Amino acid sequence: MAISNGFFKTSRLLCTGGLAVSLTALIVGSAAAQSVGPLVRVAYGDPLAGCSADNVPLQEALFGGVNYPGTSIEPSIAVDPTDPSRMIGFHQQDRWSNGGSRSLVGVISKDGGKHWANSSPDGATLCQGGKYVRSTDPWVTFANDGTAIALIQVLDPAKSTTQFGTRNSGVMASRSTDHGVSWQAPVSLIENTNLNLLNDKISVTADPTHNGDAYATWDRLKILFGHFGGVIDLSGVANPRSIERLMMNSVVGGSLSCSPLGKAPCHAAGPAAAVGYTGPTLLSYTRDNGRTWSETVPIYEPGLNKQTINNIVRVLPNGDVLDFFQGIGTTPSGQSIGYVRSTNKGVTWSGPTYFIDVSGVGPVTPDSGGPIRSDAFIDSVAVNPVTGAITVAWQDYRFTSAMCTTPTGMIPIDSIAITQSLDGGLTWSTPIPVNQTPDNDASPCRQQAFSPTVTTTSDGSAVVVTYYDFRNDTNTPVGNEGTDFFAAICQVSSDCSKAASWSSEVKMTNASFNILNAPIAEGHFLGDYMGLAAGAPGQVVSLFGVSTGPNIVQEFSRTITTTSAR
Repeated sequence: MAISNGFFKTSRLLCTGGLAVSLTALIVGSAAAQSVGPLVRVAYGDPLAGCSADNVPLQEALFGGVNYPGTSIEPSIAVDPTDPSRMIGFHQQDRWSNGGSRSLVGVISKDGGKHWANSSPDGATLCQGGKYVRSTDPWVTFANDGTAIALIQVLDPAKSTTQFGTRNSGVMASRSTDHGVSWQAPVSLIENTNLNLLNDKISVTADPTHNGDAYATWDRLKILFGHFGGVIDLSGVANPRSIERLMMNSVVGGSLSCSPLGKAPCHAAGPAAAVGYTGPTLLSYTRDNGRTWSETVPIYEPGLNKQTINNIVRVLPNGDVLDFFQGIGTTPSGQSIGYVRSTNKGVTWSGPTYFIDVSGVGPVTPDSGGPIRSDAFIDSVAVNPVTGAITVAWQDYRFTSAMCTTPTGMIPIDSIAITQSLDGGLTWSTPIPVNQTPDNDASPCRQQAFSPTVTTTSDGSAVVVTYYDFRNDTNTPVGNEGTDFFAAICQVSSDCSKAASWSSEVKMTNASFNILNAPIAEGHFLGDYMGLAAGAPGQVVSLFGVSTGPNIVQEFSRTITTTSAR
């Protein structure tokens, strides 16, 4: 039985004084020069510091988690197509170690990312006048007319002995008709009060080919029960550690021994325990830019003990709507990226097409070998608005035989992989690595790269992939493991399916930060994803996290101007 969910994760970053310097840098890659704008701090302080409605001390006592005040984690970003100087960011504020945050907080810029101010939808969590205790998985999008739509995953925590650690979960949407200055009260797309259900890993996408249409999608996990005893073999599942934890918490009137945690098989003793789960893709769409939403329906049901995760809708220039996801247990490899297609704006959908298997393990801290929460379940997808070319980026260890030594053994080295389709998803290029992280025979753990995000410029001239790596973790003192954020660029005038076309790179952090300062939520956590969006022609805007002190994560923005726009 395999199951993965985005709720049990957390994030955190560190920054030194040099990070906030407003300095325009010109960085020369081996193929071309790229320019980056000032590094701008987006979030300051803790806007929830005065909130007591959610009673943080009581939550810590009841549910066992640790809250990290002042953290601004896991950003999403969107740029207004009617005026690219207007931008909206959306992030988790005050992350919890055992899932979710106190609220999702929005930030807006009216001057191309030079300055930012808070602007958030009210009515979702207790700290924002709503009824839910926590929220997570921020996502924001702009429609063609400048209407903004924010999607919010909401949940209430429960005792850790419940299946997902939640009592209620749901998805809400809020919209702004003044480009993010103010927000309408959120509406509910789905609400579940069953302890055995979790709505998870949400995203929302406005249709660039037809104003008014937007698509909200996510997976919904459901635990099934039955009677059994004996051995449960988890050796073939994609994420046995999560499964074992889930099953151990799901036993009713019996016992389940999975020791040590993360190792298979498990030994079960009846009379009853969780014996299966389902994880379909759900979707709701709007025809009026978020004023009203359709009934939520499953658009892909992979079957028993199978699931999707990381559903993201992308729209091709011809109007076809594709929902991309990772399937767990849906193919012989156990983990693959696929999609379903709609040719009638989300009303009906095709069966699944799986086009690439995933081989990723997730990174560890380069010196101490501690866990980092950034796994291969989270990929990123971009569509070129001019050519229709689709680019998918993810973590993968297929490109090197080097191994990283950890306290518990050797693991492969993840790189950042991409594949492209030039024919609307019918055929795909051979995966290539695009991160420019140098080989390091003396310290292979410093070759790891993680947390990729991909986008294409609005004029279709370049593809950009951002990621973290440890190449600058050299001669650092004990307790400091240096981490930086980078962007690799491919001009589409070259063949972006070839590794040589990705030789241009820019460094996004001014100074390395300490990954050990990232708060713990199933490992040091910088967010399941970072924000990256097309801006003015030839530009992209990145919103990413940096650890600025122990258990503090702050967000920074930076604009990249590609060679073609200079």
